[in-house]
Amino acid sequence: MRDKAIDILKGNWREGYTIPSKNLYPYQWKWDSGFIAMGLAHFDQKMAEQEVLTLLDAQWKNGFIPHIVFHKESDTYFPGPNFHRSDLHPLANKDYPSTGMTQPPVLGFTLERMHEVAKNKKDSLQFIKDNIDSVYKNHQYFYEHRDPKDEGLVYIYHNWESGTDNSPLWDPIFETIDAPVYNFERRDTSIIDPSERPTKREYDYYLHIIDIAKKHNYSDQKIAESSPFLVQDPLFNSMLIKSNRSLITLYRLLGGNEDKIDQLVRWQAKSMDSFNSKLFDSELGAYIHYDLRNDKPIRMVSSSSFSPLFAGIPNKEQAEVLVKTMMEKFGGEDMYLCASFDPTSDQFNPKKYWRGPVWINLNWMLYHGLLDYGYHELAQRMKSDSIEILQKAGFYEYFDPRKSIYKDGNKGYGGSDFSWSAALFLDLTET
Repeated sequence: MRDKAIDILKGNWREGYTIPSKNLYPYQWKWDSGFIAMGLAHFDQKMAEQEVLTLLDAQWKNGFIPHIVFHKESDTYFPGPNFHRSDLHPLANKDYPSTGMTQPPVLGFTLERMHEVAKNKKDSLQFIKDNIDSVYKNHQYFYEHRDPKDEGLVYIYHNWESGTDNSPLWDPIFETIDAPVYNFERRDTSIIDPSERPTKREYDYYLHIIDIAKKHNYSDQKIAESSPFLVQDPLFNSMLIKSNRSLITLYRLLGGNEDKIDQLVRWQAKSMDSFNSKLFDSELGAYIHYDLRNDKPIRMVSSSSFSPLFAGIPNKEQAEVLVKTMMEKFGGEDMYLCASFDPTSDQFNPKKYWRGPVWINLNWMLYHGLLDYGYHELAQRMKSDSIEILQKAGFYEYFDPRKSIYKDGNKGYGGSDFSWSAALFLDLTET
């Protein structure tokens, strides 16, 4: 499996970056690249560094890093650069067409993990020294432009920014949006079974939100004022807080940069305080999303609800509550950990993208979070479930959480030879 994982990453390598999966995802994705770089670091340090460099090359002048970088033209993906029109923003990167939205901030903890596994620590440290300020600038962008209430919690203005694209979490928000019906040709459903993908009507909402942002030339201030989708996401903010921690560690390792360390510490304190006071739902026993536009909590449980474990956000008592909720709702005898949405909910769908399937990147985060809080036995189950599902189903994009499904030799869902599944398998088996 290790050889197969390496072959997948080499096969998906392009000129300086890795595509997530052939045909289905022909470009460079932000959070994919972070996870992929950690896997590449286990067998080729320079490839891992180039993955990060290529992504940082597409950074905008205000520190923003887009969620997709369109390095080459492709007819297998919609919507492409001509729909997104990142050039509308005055500070957009003119050399790299991209989207005008972002994805969870992975690069802080990516750099830290790359350094941990690097064989040549001297070269690795020099790479970090040369590039860490760009990652810091990305965090600065979030706190200065995506936190209109000055709470230390940043917003996302599109469900794609969350990474959990079609989660049932977003259904109540879409019900408040009067989106037009768009005439367009989907490319993903000609490659993958449509039952595994978002619906046509969901895409209408996705495109409508982008059109509103384009109308305002992707101005963060105008988006905060007018976007019908404006959410504080615990997964997104947990990854930002985790990356803050990593930047503090790496800056201290480099020496100097006391001003940046002090700023990161201040961001952390405010973020964690607001996170626990606003997003922890003691009745549900989980962290929840908050709908800023409609000023109300989204009281549903998903794998994102447990992601604060990865960032060290809960106290000991809260962590205990999270683990109890996880096992009661997600830990059934026939279930692999961890389904992406509450399996006890009538909205759970075990094969439809982020409405229920297992994703290896979330499992990787939860594994490390459980370890950090001393839940070694449960962490080991998270790891062994992830490896077993990859062994049975192949290096796919996402997986049915029901163990019984694989008795007939069923494979995974979505893209095959999926890069972050391969990369994180390499990292999990080296941990």
